[in-house]
Amino acid sequence: MAPLTADIESLDHEGRGVTHVDGKVVFVEGALAGERVELETYRRKPKYDLAKTQVVLRASPSRTQPRCQSFGVCGGCAMQHLEPRAQVAAKQRVLEDNFAHIGQVRPEIMLAPIHGPAWGYRLRARFSSRYVHKRGTALVGFRERRHSFVADMQTCEVVPPKISALLMPLRSLVNSLSIRERVPQIELAVGEDRDALAFRILEKPSDEDQVCLREFADRHGVHVYLQPGGPDTVRLFHPAGDELLSYTLPDFDLEFRFGLTDFTQVNHQINRVLVRRALSLLQIQASERVADLFCGIGNFSLPIARRGARVSGFEGSETLIKRARSNARHNGLESACEFSEADLFKMDAEQWRDFGHFDKVLIDPPRDGAVELVKAIASDPPRRVVYVSCNPATLARDAAIMVHSNGYRLRAAGVVNMFPHTSHVESIAVFDK
Repeated sequence: MAPLTADIESLDHEGRGVTHVDGKVVFVEGALAGERVELETYRRKPKYDLAKTQVVLRASPSRTQPRCQSFGVCGGCAMQHLEPRAQVAAKQRVLEDNFAHIGQVRPEIMLAPIHGPAWGYRLRARFSSRYVHKRGTALVGFRERRHSFVADMQTCEVVPPKISALLMPLRSLVNSLSIRERVPQIELAVGEDRDALAFRILEKPSDEDQVCLREFADRHGVHVYLQPGGPDTVRLFHPAGDELLSYTLPDFDLEFRFGLTDFTQVNHQINRVLVRRALSLLQIQASERVADLFCGIGNFSLPIARRGARVSGFEGSETLIKRARSNARHNGLESACEFSEADLFKMDAEQWRDFGHFDKVLIDPPRDGAVELVKAIASDPPRRVVYVSCNPATLARDAAIMVHSNGYRLRAAGVVNMFPHTSHVESIAVFDK
């Protein structure tokens, strides 16, 4: 198809440029608002087209040179060509647009965005591994944009430099294994005292393979785990010792221990700021009863307890509930916290009232949001709700229920740039009765 010239009007929620050609919406990869570009359409839909930038004829002042040599091919990042502060501003606009168009609500105050280092921030990642017969080598990295192929990455700028430097040695390691075609995934988790790599294996490694894995761990100073089945089968392989990792919240004198497949935030620095922001918005008073919904391993529960409140944490995963209880004991807070397993996606008014009255509530759901839960809490409403979100669309939907049905005010909201260079938008909002 012949290239077309178009002026880019805005960015969409995935970081693509938006324009119109002959009255039809076109989403353009690699284009920024205010730019004029030559684009090539690669997919046509009834209501919109998808295209990619061929030539930038007039560049945005916010355009910058991507640092990663794989940008544009690798699907891990979508916005490295946009200056980091402009990325944050774009995410703020996405949040505001979702509130306006999906929720028909508007925060009384837009909070200052939370942001931090743009590079080397990602302490959790899931790399794909594939042995490519045509090339006679293994590839280790994120998947390509729009494809299931593993990107040919030699470095990665968003993981710590030590981990980035391991991508090529990891290729060599996988190449050396007899089961190189049966290692589809390598999961990264960085803790306070170790860098951990979990190899998903579909076949038991041979004795020679095990020697190679041990030598790799010793040479590069990493802990190697093996995962022969589901997440619960992950076990430390080498060196021997405690399987758990840890991270800290120094402001609250807390250490959290977690398993390699437990959910934790990928960006520890931003998580520290996020927890401070959430506690500030909750305005905890001693002796208040507070619910932490989707509490995970206690990331918000324990800081709330540290402020003197009585905390009840609820979570659908038995494994995470056990970890939260263990973390409460580890930090001397077991008397201030209780943790219970509950399916919060099926919450109703009667179940909510059975929990007893809460003065304040923190909600931190997965991407699907908490629609049934926010409906249920209207039967016994807390004075204040702080909602931490990883999906602005479901936050806006739930905010509409909180405001229009439950009678809350949307006092404030703002973005949290947990994933620089990606289109992922985390945010936090506070509702008052």
